Amino acid sequence: MKSRILNFRTIVQTITFSLALSMIACKGEPKKEETTMPEETKKRIQLVADEAGKKVDVMIDGNLFTSYQYPQNIKKPVLYPLVTPKGTKITRKFPLEPSEGERVDHPHHVGVWFNYGDVNGLDFWNNSDSIAVEKREDYGTIIHKSIEATEDGDDEAQLKVSMEWQAPNGDILLNENTTFVFRGKDNVYTIDRITKLTANKEDVLFKDNKEGMLGIRVTRALELPSDEPVVFTDASGNPTPVAVLNNEGVNGNYINSDGIEGLDTWAKRSKWVNLHSTIGDEKIALVVMDHKDNVGYPTYWHSRGYGLFAANPLGQNVFSKGKETLNFELKKGESTTFKHRIVIANGDVSSEEINTMHDDFVK
Repeated sequence: MKSRILNFRTIVQTITFSLALSMIACKGEPKKEETTMPEETKKRIQLVADEAGKKVDVMIDGNLFTSYQYPQNIKKPVLYPLVTPKGTKITRKFPLEPSEGERVDHPHHVGVWFNYGDVNGLDFWNNSDSIAVEKREDYGTIIHKSIEATEDGDDEAQLKVSMEWQAPNGDILLNENTTFVFRGKDNVYTIDRITKLTANKEDVLFKDNKEGMLGIRVTRALELPSDEPVVFTDASGNPTPVAVLNNEGVNGNYINSDGIEGLDTWAKRSKWVNLHSTIGDEKIALVVMDHKDNVGYPTYWHSRGYGLFAANPLGQNVFSKGKETLNFELKKGESTTFKHRIVIANGDVSSEEINTMHDDFVK
């Protein structure tokens, strides 16, 4: 019996001693705090590549601003659509999206594009799938080659791409390297397009031509009112002749940096032009700015009432009615760079405010 009591005491003492050692050990170790790794903070302005869809979406605060698109059927890469800070698309949908009540003219007018009407005798501006096969030898195509870099950011995002200006036989006339800089805050979004063109294996002549260079085709509400007969898309997207236009909700107007308005801005030089309108109760300003480093600055403007809004620095002979001639040329291996800023804003934007933006752009 005594032996059993001693064994029991020994067991209890052993357990007690072990617990004491354990408590001492725990007391001596620093307490470990549970930590969780924070999720990576997403940037305000994001570029989302979609290789299968042949596009890169530009998102601001989770909403689509525009997309860099390069499908084969439109003969050049474009930005499409343009969306205001309030979420309204201001580019014409035809021919990329089915729509009702839009003009079906000029199928080569798609979103925002950059090309020219006479490059070594080839027409890059007017090329589209609508050109008859037997006539395509007169047209050039701009081919997207690669996305060189993308960078998201809270203040801005950058997209760098490379393209080739090709003749119908595949010869490369120009190598293009373009950087897009996207910014957006409050009621003002902007796009800087910085385009470097390099003559590839031969001299390249940009003969003075009306059709060029940075173009935008806007939605019906940003057009200038007109009563001319025209062909429009119906509810099924089919072309339908319209004898007299309905101008309800159509109240676009141009004003340039010299205060000239309306259709009088066409064939005038100026450092910027503002196409402004109202859709519902949403005031919209679409401004295109030229840069002092560009050839032909300040550019001539190809500003039409039917929705074509273009800056053309190389069409001097046409716009000046023969008083000026440029015929800009790049020798083999030479380069030139064009810089433009596009502003999409909600609300009233004064000429003074645009001048301030332009001063900032050209610094």
